[in-house]
Amino acid sequence: KSYFHFEVIHQSTKSLARVGRIHTPHGIIDTPGFVAVATNAALKAVDFPKADNAGQQLCFANTYHLMLQPGTDIIREAGGIHKFTGRTDRPFITDSGGFQVFSLKHGSVKESLESRGELKRSTVKNKPHWRSGITGSNAVKVTEDHVIFKSYRDGSKVILSPESSIQAQKDIGADIIIPLDELPPHHIDRGLLAESVERSHRWEARSLMEHLKDSRERQQAIFCVVHGGTDVELRTRSIDYLTTLPWDGYAIGGSLGNGRDELRELLDWMMPLFNIGERSSKCRHLLGIADVESVHNAVERGVDTMDSSYPTKLARCGTLMTKNGLIRIKQGKHSKSHGMKIDEDCECSTCSHYDRSYLRHLFKANEPVALQLATVHNLHYMNTLMSELRQQILSGKI
Repeated sequence: KSYFHFEVIHQSTKSLARVGRIHTPHGIIDTPGFVAVATNAALKAVDFPKADNAGQQLCFANTYHLMLQPGTDIIREAGGIHKFTGRTDRPFITDSGGFQVFSLKHGSVKESLESRGELKRSTVKNKPHWRSGITGSNAVKVTEDHVIFKSYRDGSKVILSPESSIQAQKDIGADIIIPLDELPPHHIDRGLLAESVERSHRWEARSLMEHLKDSRERQQAIFCVVHGGTDVELRTRSIDYLTTLPWDGYAIGGSLGNGRDELRELLDWMMPLFNIGERSSKCRHLLGIADVESVHNAVERGVDTMDSSYPTKLARCGTLMTKNGLIRIKQGKHSKSHGMKIDEDCECSTCSHYDRSYLRHLFKANEPVALQLATVHNLHYMNTLMSELRQQILSGKI
């Protein structure tokens, strides 16, 4: 495709790590690269120009939330997400909405792991009656054709199918889109997991067919989502099937293990499967994980991009990322850290203007600007980390 392609610039001889570039209609993505999460077509606590100045290239917006507010028709009428947000020279990726829908049933990844897949909070106290049943085991109905759930905004019934998810993403107009898939919890019977994987395959094939109807005029790439949990046979089956279809890239989704060690073990045996034949020419995206340790593990095993809200969530809690570990800026020991930068080597706008003492004061005083300054720093840290990893691969250190 003239408007989208991935090129491998350098393949490491020491590991599966590689340096590449993803070319999109709205700019280049250097890989390995960090993808910031802009759920509602907005990053939390910081606007796009400041994030872009911190090195952010690709941002991840959420179809589920944008369907409910403002509605994909509003974004389409604005000319797509790039014109809607004013971010016309950087790329976006959107998901199918499936992750959020199934989170209504199973909870967040953390809740799913802790509750073994049985989310208990089916009602919300002290809220209007329509909120009853929005979350919990009965909150989502899955059929072969579609998934039915309630809007978290007004309780209205919403039907999401592979076709409607793709059309919603066409309206949004991101550079990279994701097919509808089913997200089973980490703790699930193997037979049910196998059924879920096969259903995801059928939904993804339908999504691809819908996408190909008008993909040329929309100039969008589409990535499949590989499933199978931590089961070697099911993951392998998923990769073997999905790589026979004409996707533009591969996303790694579903349950990725209970913790960093299980994720690393999963990547150890799974990532070499993406190096077989023509598979190596497609980029690989790790969905929802980008803490520093996992970033290193993923990059060494050949992951090209990864998204996570981890750095921005940390920032809003007053936790700042540095080469020497995390700094909890609200702690009293920082009250008199006059003239001390968050990270001595950091060149972000926050570190260029403010010291730890002042930043602690802003957080303790609940000044909104504290969230912005911390977020800018953490985004800059992540993008600098990825740049350094690319250089280490090029120089043969990884």
